[in-house]
Amino acid sequence: MSFEQMWRDLAPVGRSSTSGGYFRQPFETAEREAAAWFLEQCRARDLEVSCDEVGNLVGWWRPDPDVTGPGVLTGSHLDSVLDGGAYDGPLGVVSALAAIDLLRERGFTPAKPIGVSVFVEEEGSRFGLACLGSRLLTGATTLDRAKELRDRDGVFLLDAMDAAGVRSSPDVTSVAWPDLREQVDCFVELHVEQGRDLVDRGVPVGVASMIWPHGRYRFDFTGEANHAGTTRMEDRHDPMLTYAMTALAANKQARLSGSRATFGRVDVQPNGTNAVPSRVTAWMDARAESSQALEAMLADITRLAGERAERDGTGLTVNAESVSAVVDFDRDLAERIAAQPGAAAWPIIPTMAGHDAGILSQAGIPTAMLFVRNPTGVSHSPDEFAEMADCLRGVEALADTLEKLAR
Repeated sequence: MSFEQMWRDLAPVGRSSTSGGYFRQPFETAEREAAAWFLEQCRARDLEVSCDEVGNLVGWWRPDPDVTGPGVLTGSHLDSVLDGGAYDGPLGVVSALAAIDLLRERGFTPAKPIGVSVFVEEEGSRFGLACLGSRLLTGATTLDRAKELRDRDGVFLLDAMDAAGVRSSPDVTSVAWPDLREQVDCFVELHVEQGRDLVDRGVPVGVASMIWPHGRYRFDFTGEANHAGTTRMEDRHDPMLTYAMTALAANKQARLSGSRATFGRVDVQPNGTNAVPSRVTAWMDARAESSQALEAMLADITRLAGERAERDGTGLTVNAESVSAVVDFDRDLAERIAAQPGAAAWPIIPTMAGHDAGILSQAGIPTAMLFVRNPTGVSHSPDEFAEMADCLRGVEALADTLEKLAR
């Protein structure tokens, strides 16, 4: 089946009829439908599918039964942020399947197994911990910690998995993953670029050099609930005001340092139109070029928020929910992948977005990433896009890469 046909088949799954964005939340109906689509594609290609206890899937291509040992892994994820784009994650999965088809058309027989992976809860949009599937797979986090995670409705992770039938699927071989490094020789993830570097360079494909360090931080602002009409402005202890000034301070500090800081999620109690809030909980996503720069920016924002809280008579606590260190991808592997016989090498560029590739790299697995040009640079939005010609060029680049690595 062609890339174009697979893309058309997957495109309607979890798509909003109003915004055109995607709602593929982990272990809910749309994401499970996308996972079922992946299993169908694996069966159509005679790939050996295995599933671990949290729902991470891998379809292995072993055309020669004597080919054993550590393999080359590719793939990405199928879940989305709330009202997300079509390409973030699924492009890497569809391209991986299409790359295997292309290698078969070329008559290539790999000397190592080639696997196509689908990691669960990469976005962290339901349970709050980004790259949860790959973190559990590599031991970067434990199931004991993960089982305490809840979604916004209070549903525990394991309950959501059980309700979705993740750990009792008859369609796959259930496996324990004692150590991913024993089964994977290297990992390559193809992803739509989440930025405009390739657009500015005028090239369709790039290779990753590094991932900026990033974290998610929970700010709890506490105050005094009161009547919006009868309470004088000077008598208020309004946590919404403290939050608002903190959001402005975060924006300023990020601009001054060339970093990123975003408050994208807020929960207000009691959330009434005519009431001064008693509590505002806000989550900040922060990213910087180095861990030192990230820590310095967080310290500045926290200090400014604390000073504002003191003036407002409100309380403030800040907790890190997840922090990912800088990821420097294997330079030799990146240069090998970027090289094109008879043509200019693909550019090697940094990314500010987190990926499963970063988690596998931190686990000691040689890892690389390919990016496909995004003409607008928009991501985590219904406007996320890539031209079909660029997607097909990405498939070719991934197939070339897998051929290099699995010879």
